Amino acid sequence: MLPLNTSEVDVSTFLLIGVPGLEHVHFWISIPVCLMYLLAILGNCTILFVIGTEPSLQEPMYYFLSMLATSDLGLSFSSLPTMLRIFLFNAMGISADACFAQEFFIHGFTDMESSVLLIMSFDRFVAIRNPLRYSSILTSSRVLQIGLAFAVKSILLVLPLPFTLKRLRYCNKRLLSHSYCLHQDVMKLACSDNRVNFYYGLFVALCVMSGSVFIAVSYVFILKTVLGIASHGERLKALNTCVSHICAVLIFYVPIIILATMHRFAKHKSPLAMILIADAFLLVPPLMNPIVYCVKTRQIRVKVLEKLGLKSR
Repeated sequence: MLPLNTSEVDVSTFLLIGVPGLEHVHFWISIPVCLMYLLAILGNCTILFVIGTEPSLQEPMYYFLSMLATSDLGLSFSSLPTMLRIFLFNAMGISADACFAQEFFIHGFTDMESSVLLIMSFDRFVAIRNPLRYSSILTSSRVLQIGLAFAVKSILLVLPLPFTLKRLRYCNKRLLSHSYCLHQDVMKLACSDNRVNFYYGLFVALCVMSGSVFIAVSYVFILKTVLGIASHGERLKALNTCVSHICAVLIFYVPIIILATMHRFAKHKSPLAMILIADAFLLVPPLMNPIVYCVKTRQIRVKVLEKLGLKSR
């Protein structure tokens, strides 16, 4: 019999990783990870519940905040199964189809979050530029149409990704670089031509990152408008309405920019640092966004405290 050529054996299962070198303490790492997931899910569900049940919060700004909370929940639930399996049970394996499905949802909700942050910057511009016409410009129906349009855009943008991965052949390499599946990570394991995946994946990444450019442009116009306000107190009040959104933008984009910079320029990049930043990208925004908006947005804070039976100042 001819010897089996292992380089030509198709792979049907991929292997994820936890924290390299700390496999013996994965169980203890799972405690803060589980706590972060629990707080993220609880916080975003609270935001959705409060906005959905309070008539005083039925305004465009809070509708967009509901969309942000929904995308955060999507990101949390997309990565939750594999991360908990790894840290709680050291179960590293994931089937190819499950991996392709996971990367579809992760990339889809990532693009959706980027889109929502962009819409929210436009919302802040309209609120500051035309406060008297704000409600007439961003009506409930128009907000719903904008939200649906961007949701459909996100789905259509990432829909080809799992199908382009599925057409590839995976031979003897099956170890991925994270605790969850990403398109660019899976693509590198292919032993067949993956140029289509490379170029389309680059296109998707540019679409997500272009949101940061348009957000920056929006804030140029916001600053221009604010500087045209005569009263110093009114200028500070207008800028204060943007603080929560700026924090959300930084929380979302800073890990992405750091990862991209390390991939491109770091000559001796630490695998541990790369994994921790990549995990933070999916854990931190869903956890921090509800906290930021509850702390910095008085209307949200007051209503949340009322639901909890507490009085606010």
